Amino acid sequence: MLRKTDIAYIAGLFDGEGCITYKKYRSKKTKNNKVRYYDCWRIVMEITMTDASVLRWIHLILGCGTLRKKPRPKHLTQWRWRCGFRDAYYVSRLLWPYAHTKLPKINQIIAHYKGKIMNDKVVKMVDYKKAMNLE
Repeated sequence: MLRKTDIAYIAGLFDGEGCITYKKYRSKKTKNNKVRYYDCWRIVMEITMTDASVLRWIHLILGCGTLRKKPRPKHLTQWRWRCGFRDAYYVSRLLWPYAHTKLPKINQIIAHYKGKIMNDKVVKMVDYKKAMNLE
């Protein structure tokens, strides 16, 4: 069970150290000498830092995303936790009540998936607020 204090801490950490990409772009695909253009979405949430233990904890608590190590010569090793698309929606729903600086992007992700069929991880916002005593 996720605790409010854990989610609030992650939201604060995400507000300070996190990054959200919510972008629509044109992509080109060639097949059988025919070029086709289509719209793609890039929806990613990530936190990058040198403290691996914090990101391991976030990965464990949230239960989604990936954790990667990026060695950098002459610098401390950098770690990155990242999730995208439906996992980003799941995380956005969790962080929404506590986010401040990243709230506009979080709202964009939630609005993007509103009304679409999602995986079992996602809860209804009304049910979540009731469970967390936010109403």
